Amino acid sequence: MVEALLFMLGIGAACGSVLSVASKVFYVYEDPRIAEVESCLSGANCGGCGYTGCSAAAVAVVEGNAPPSVCVIAGAEATANVAALMGLDPGTAEPVKSYNDCKGGFRAADKYYYTGINTCQAISAFYGGKRDCHIGCLGLGDCVKSCTFDAIHLGPEGYPVVDESKCVGCGACERACPKSILTVRSMSERLLHFNEEEDALAPCRQTCPAEIDIPQYIAQIQAGDYEGAVNTIRERNPLLLSCGRVCPHPCEDYCRRGIEDEAVSINQLKRFVADFEMNSGKRLPIPCAPDTGKRVAVIGAGPAGLSCAYFLRRLGHGVTIFEAMPHLGGMIRYGIPEYRLPKKVLDWEIEGILNLGIEARTNARLGEDFDMGSLAFEGYDAVFMGIGAWVDYNLGVDGENLEGCYTGIDFLSRLAEGEKMEVGRKAVVIGGGNSAIDCVRNLIRMGVEDVWIVYRRTRAEMPANEVEIDAAEHEGVKFQFLAAPVRVVANEDGKATHLEYLKMELGEPDASGRRRPVPIEGSEALFETDTVITAIGQRPDVTFKEGAKRLEKLELTRWNTIDNDPETLQSSIPYIFTGGDSATGPSLVVEAIGGGRRAARSIHQYLAGEEVTSTPGSLRKKHIQESLFESVDGIVKTPRAEMPELSVEERIKSFVEADLVLSEEDAIAESDRCLSCCRLCYNKDV
Repeated sequence: MVEALLFMLGIGAACGSVLSVASKVFYVYEDPRIAEVESCLSGANCGGCGYTGCSAAAVAVVEGNAPPSVCVIAGAEATANVAALMGLDPGTAEPVKSYNDCKGGFRAADKYYYTGINTCQAISAFYGGKRDCHIGCLGLGDCVKSCTFDAIHLGPEGYPVVDESKCVGCGACERACPKSILTVRSMSERLLHFNEEEDALAPCRQTCPAEIDIPQYIAQIQAGDYEGAVNTIRERNPLLLSCGRVCPHPCEDYCRRGIEDEAVSINQLKRFVADFEMNSGKRLPIPCAPDTGKRVAVIGAGPAGLSCAYFLRRLGHGVTIFEAMPHLGGMIRYGIPEYRLPKKVLDWEIEGILNLGIEARTNARLGEDFDMGSLAFEGYDAVFMGIGAWVDYNLGVDGENLEGCYTGIDFLSRLAEGEKMEVGRKAVVIGGGNSAIDCVRNLIRMGVEDVWIVYRRTRAEMPANEVEIDAAEHEGVKFQFLAAPVRVVANEDGKATHLEYLKMELGEPDASGRRRPVPIEGSEALFETDTVITAIGQRPDVTFKEGAKRLEKLELTRWNTIDNDPETLQSSIPYIFTGGDSATGPSLVVEAIGGGRRAARSIHQYLAGEEVTSTPGSLRKKHIQESLFESVDGIVKTPRAEMPELSVEERIKSFVEADLVLSEEDAIAESDRCLSCCRLCYNKDV
């Protein structure tokens, strides 16, 4: 018996020794943080994160293979807790959602038919799919089958519809789709996405300098979802009230309906929903990413600067705007007349941008009140220069500086500030652009009896918007075409009394393709006038560069614009970016807004320590050729909504807003005219 016990004790001791050695040889350490991280996750083991369960996801976080936001269900609080456990900054952790831009569905033409194939993956293997549109949805619902949260279904029109309230952004649908129709993106990623050659884009959307999803917001108006339409526009353009009033809508030139009928009144619809929000008594919430701790100085509060500041703030960066004038707005405040854009409307719009947490300093001029050294001392990590084009070109003729002579932007800005100017009974404005038209329409409202535009080419060559030229003509402005100013004549008191000009005739086309005006010898003539305004163009004021130590390497073009990479808008100094008129020369408000967002994307890359680079396959200022149709079948001609406006008799008596907003009934009717175009697909009327 004793021997048996001793034998058993010996075996036990031997086993214990072996196990002791084995525990050291085969020891597997488990980081205690894994269990702590797992306790912060949802515990659903749903696999939505792409890992086999919460435990596997926790391991990935601890090993650095997954971010603190790995759990698609738990939310921002869980992300913060995981980040705290790991000693990480949750940073710009934002919820992600699945989005679909393809609206082809059943209206997309079939190129091939396949029998017995019932998955998108399989059908894509044959000639890239059955649709005529090579990027379009195949419609067999692989994305629906992949979603374990019931957040996606094929809608009645045959394309996938995402229920954002159920979507957790797990990415299963994106991985299942062979055509990349569905993309999982955060808010920041959507704000930073620019048009690409392989995107599902309507021609109007390709043309818009701000890249607004035009068919989407029109469809939302059609459905009565005005708040949704505002949010769609604001994802690309923070100045929708201003643009709805002053944009010359180049998008409408590429409206498919316009090929067979009149183009949809895209801009009037934008103004309708913009005014809807302003008049609703509330502001729609604008989400911003978590703070990054980075700071950007935006110099200039025109449309480019305001747009850049808006997008940078939404991306989580701290922004301060420095503006030389007493009020924000730049050229849309000081260059666009009250009757086109009331100051109270602009103030409401700018207030909404500042409410995001943007600081603004007015009466702050670069080179006088601050410089690059003081910005660096204050801790700014990057600079955006949207200084505009405020210097008028001169005629270079005798007498243009006499009493009674003004330049266009000087005249408009002084008027905008409320200055009372003596303009007399007769006035002449030299030029054919929008500034010249703004000047003459202001003069009419100031009570000038005889107002003329003198332009060296013909009406067909005038660069001003046709609708503005027509409005000026209706209000009583007269035109003297083919006339080149020679000198301003003064009386004995040095006051302008006449403008001398030469009559012209059109010769051969110049570099712009327009026929060059040629003077007719001996054709001098005189205009009797009390006021002469020269509005022949502007350029940026770059005097801030003189003697500035940190700006020696800032390169300028021969037009005095800030030289930059046209895709990224980065200047020759890596931390300085530019946009708007200071980068392009005088251009459209909507061009400046698009430039502000483009610069914000590049600044965001710079602040993150990434390479500042353009969007792959960038479509900037180009069109997808296959989407430009020569004819559009199935169109029933319907009248375009006419813009309501004050009568000429009413509007010339004051500076009250002349162009009015569509009624709700007319807006919905106009939205019905939209064909809901995509790359190739559109809705037929028949």
